[in-house]
Amino acid sequence: MERILARPVLALAIAALALLVTYMYRKLHHMRLVAHAHLPQHPPSLFWGHLKVFDEFIKRGVTNRHPDIVLSEMNRALGDPPVMMLDNWPIFPKMVVVRSHEVARPSSHFPYSVLKSGSVKRIMTLIGDKSILFKQNEEWKDVRKRFNPGFAPKHLMTLLPVIVDKAGPFIKLLDKFARTRDVFSLDEITTNLTFDVIGVVTMGEDMEAQHMDPTRQGEMIRNFKAVIKTFADSKLQPPGWMTPFVHSKRRALGRRNTQLLEEIVRRSFESRKTAPGQLSEDKQTTHDESRSVLALSLQEVETLTPEIMEETCDQLKTFLFAGHDTTSTTIIWAIYELTRTPHALHRVCEELDSLFGPGDSGARDPDVVRRKLLEPGTGEDIVRRMTYIGAVMKEVLRLTPGTEFVVSTSQGDEYNLDDTWVYLDHYMIQRDRAVFGETADEFIPERWLHQEEERGPDGKGKESYGDWSGSGSTPSSAWRAFERGPRNCIGQELANIEARVILAFVVRRYDFTKVGLGELDLDKSGRPALDDQGRSYRVKSALYNLPVDLWMG
Repeated sequence: MERILARPVLALAIAALALLVTYMYRKLHHMRLVAHAHLPQHPPSLFWGHLKVFDEFIKRGVTNRHPDIVLSEMNRALGDPPVMMLDNWPIFPKMVVVRSHEVARPSSHFPYSVLKSGSVKRIMTLIGDKSILFKQNEEWKDVRKRFNPGFAPKHLMTLLPVIVDKAGPFIKLLDKFARTRDVFSLDEITTNLTFDVIGVVTMGEDMEAQHMDPTRQGEMIRNFKAVIKTFADSKLQPPGWMTPFVHSKRRALGRRNTQLLEEIVRRSFESRKTAPGQLSEDKQTTHDESRSVLALSLQEVETLTPEIMEETCDQLKTFLFAGHDTTSTTIIWAIYELTRTPHALHRVCEELDSLFGPGDSGARDPDVVRRKLLEPGTGEDIVRRMTYIGAVMKEVLRLTPGTEFVVSTSQGDEYNLDDTWVYLDHYMIQRDRAVFGETADEFIPERWLHQEEERGPDGKGKESYGDWSGSGSTPSSAWRAFERGPRNCIGQELANIEARVILAFVVRRYDFTKVGLGELDLDKSGRPALDDQGRSYRVKSALYNLPVDLWMG
């Protein structure tokens, strides 16, 4: 009797399994081959999607190059369509890569921005779940409004002395390396410099980041670097249950940084009770000297509630994380491009000589540069008049940067992007030959120069110290290093001022020589030679970006 009953149960189980397999197959078939078949894409595999195609393109070049470069090669192989579907599920959700600035223009359906994907939440242990990066709509607007005053261009110029002050240890280190002629990592010491600057600007705190001995650096910086290293060491970023020890370490470091930041926030809040010019209780700050972003954000706060404390700490974490690496990278790329582009280096030197004076008693002397930048009524004007340096930075940043959602092109094509991530690929948008012509991949600061010169000979006429709009025939939406619209980077003016100041100190004083990847290809007499375009020196191997930068929205 039991055997007779077992047969129908087994048959039922087999039938159920067959139905499940059929259902899963049809679902996978629809997801891979039907749902977004209208979008330009490489032929997908039923089981692999585009994973195999993506891997094939990776192996065609240097395997650790930035994914944007790989995506650009894949897009070019398709004939440069304005959008491209990339199905690398389950490693990443299905993604629509946007190459065209026309498609990337703001939509009237989203007053601030489209909804953010959950991808940025992988760094929550570093910046906190109350970060402005995670905020949407009115919540985002309230946080942005609270912190905007501290990043206003006019206010940032009042902090020029502290930026100049932090350049001092940086110059001393470069002088040391110049004397010893040791090979060193410019990335490491420049990152430490920008950590120091963002710390003093946002919190009024000395982060002690510029010690060459890491054990002598501030605890918060050591913690940040330790957490960032855990992300840099893993390209796939597996979920927490797969790497419990790594995530436990991140959480512990994050909690400690939160404790340190709470002390800083509490001290800044209490310092408002101090009479102007008098020392606060901890003897570290004076009331009239506290002009940090943090201090301004607390001006209207009557009670430091746990909610305000948590949100404030998370914004400070975000500013520290996103504000140090981007500026450091810009400075390093600018120095590199100038070393291999003689006409651009010559023009920068001419500009600095005109602003600080020629020779060893002028732009080559950091004391002269420092004195003129700190001279009342002069420093702001000098920063404004760095028009060619502004063009250099803009060119560097160009080269190295729920509901139905439908995007359209100027040709009238429409693409339904439901159930996908939408990725605005700045690498492709800012190298679009339809916009920048055949020189799209070349370093030519002059393409932006007439825009910088629109300020006039006195450098005035602009509220912003870095006009990031388009110029001439270049559409404003084709340059997106700090993104565009309401959620553009809140720290872009600080990055601009900081980079101009640092380049003013170093370009005339030092001759940099790149070693290893990207070094110049010298002729038999040991001299560099111009490439076929006649603008830049030939190199033995091209430099390329590694993942990954983050801008503050």
